[in-house]
Amino acid sequence: MTEATPQPKKILVVTAHPDRRSLNSTLTAFAVDHLRAAGHEVQISDLYAMKWRAALDADDFPDHPADERLAVMAASERATLAERLAPEIAAEQEKVRWSDAVVLQFPMWWFSVPAIMKGWIDRVFTAGFGYGPALPPPYSEGALAGRRALLSVTMGARPTAFSDRGIHGPLGDVLYPLQHGLFWFAGMEPLEPFGLFDSNELPAERFATAQRAYAERLDRLFTDEPVPFRSLVGGDYDHDMRLLPGVEAPGTTGLDLHVRPRG
Repeated sequence: MTEATPQPKKILVVTAHPDRRSLNSTLTAFAVDHLRAAGHEVQISDLYAMKWRAALDADDFPDHPADERLAVMAASERATLAERLAPEIAAEQEKVRWSDAVVLQFPMWWFSVPAIMKGWIDRVFTAGFGYGPALPPPYSEGALAGRRALLSVTMGARPTAFSDRGIHGPLGDVLYPLQHGLFWFAGMEPLEPFGLFDSNELPAERFATAQRAYAERLDRLFTDEPVPFRSLVGGDYDHDMRLLPGVEAPGTTGLDLHVRPRG
């Protein structure tokens, strides 16, 4: 039997670096070209090129009364469900809806995303779109279910610094607010992140190796198993959203409690 040809997918790449000559910009261009060469459709949100406004405020919700206190969750849900968000937010939400997978490409700054990308998250993942009482429960097959998510992150530190005994802590723990608190909270399936360490100085040979590794990850974007985070509605948590005693494997602690055993 011949192997089935993979179906083309739709992928949104969101990238954040102020310099078009940067490593992150190069990785973005490489990913876009590689995915398109594989037959996929790709859209790009280059946040610096777009001059994306990072700060959420009342201007995001044009119908919000000027004399009324801004309760962000309530205001964002009203505007989202009424389709009355600021146009740039609605456009980014439409890209996410269009996508089968979202790739975030960024340098790790102070153990998180650059402020401009945090602002993209804050403004785009509104109540009524990524979460909220009108949508399925979080940490489950939720609002944005059916989509894959990949973090591609560059770091100046060596890989051992992000190991289990490394001073920065395991990379999965550092990225947990994005992997679990953003993607899985909204129902997306996060994959293991692609990390490029020692990235302040990257000789051509090591960059070529990194490109090959990234290409392999992109080729498996829709076949790799996602991180098996526990579902809020799968019977592992009580009414107060606490993991039930004895559900975890013996010796499991910390954030690993919220990951189902593999295999």
